[in-house]
Amino acid sequence: MHRLAETSVPTDPTPETASFRRDLVRGLARKPRSIPAKHFYDARGAELFERICELPEYYPTRTELGILRRHAGEMSARLGPRCIVVEYGSGASLKTRILLDHLASPAAYVPVDISREQLASTAAALDAAYQELPVLPVCADYTADYEVPRPPGEAERTAIYFPGSTIGNFTPDEARHFLAHAAEVAGPNGALLIGIDLEKDAGILNAAYDDSAGVTAEFNKNLLVRANRELGADFRPERFRHVAFWDARHGRVEMHLESACDQRVRIDSHDFALAEGERIHTENSYKYSVSGFAELAERAGWRLGAAWTDADAWFAVLYLEVVSPSG
Repeated sequence: MHRLAETSVPTDPTPETASFRRDLVRGLARKPRSIPAKHFYDARGAELFERICELPEYYPTRTELGILRRHAGEMSARLGPRCIVVEYGSGASLKTRILLDHLASPAAYVPVDISREQLASTAAALDAAYQELPVLPVCADYTADYEVPRPPGEAERTAIYFPGSTIGNFTPDEARHFLAHAAEVAGPNGALLIGIDLEKDAGILNAAYDDSAGVTAEFNKNLLVRANRELGADFRPERFRHVAFWDARHGRVEMHLESACDQRVRIDSHDFALAEGERIHTENSYKYSVSGFAELAERAGWRLGAAWTDADAWFAVLYLEVVSPSG
């Protein structure tokens, strides 16, 4: 018997389109101009990202999958039985299934995503695949306040699952605030299983974010296509170039959309003049060391319990626990 329709919690305090409009107008009005990376993932953006994950240059997904396949048993043992798995942005859910297949009697699976369409598809697929597991989707921005639905049975703890190195999209200060918020969501005895991309050679990083097939460029420009479709903007995507590079000083890969000419863009009553060569910053992807990230997490209320990496130390999956008030 399926429980999805009975127990799903489709909260959506800020409609996705309204959030996109607000962030786009604010981001283009400031200097330097920017668009938050969370708006990449409409249906087309999610599809393009899945293609990126299959590219030979893009190592993070296949490397993390290898870590999960080798160590999922150890990870599930750390999380323990009857845990509520709260996943932030589950995407195609392949990593989710690897974890769920190894968990001992999970109490519930709670995917949290700002994209209602993506969320509905993922939740329905997992509900069909795991007949005895309550699937309780929440449509919300996981960086903001939301309520974790309670499962029908008893739960031992809440474990947040955040694979895919998305934490790298946050600045270190934003990441600390995000981790502190996650500790509040997980609560006492809470756990966090998170993927982080590790520091490595600049050539490997530059190729991963500017692939030879141009898929990442299309993914980046899809932000403009989405703005035209959903907000009635008048971007000309062909007038922008995809720019991505490793910034060693800040320890991050940056992605931008660079104007190929002097042009004007209109969104509602807002008019923006962009000069040739001017850039719209669309994404940061910070790279960490395990010890550096552990120190950051400690300042946000977490203690590192275990870390798993690949043979080349390109990627890591970390298990952390909420630090209790007494310890």
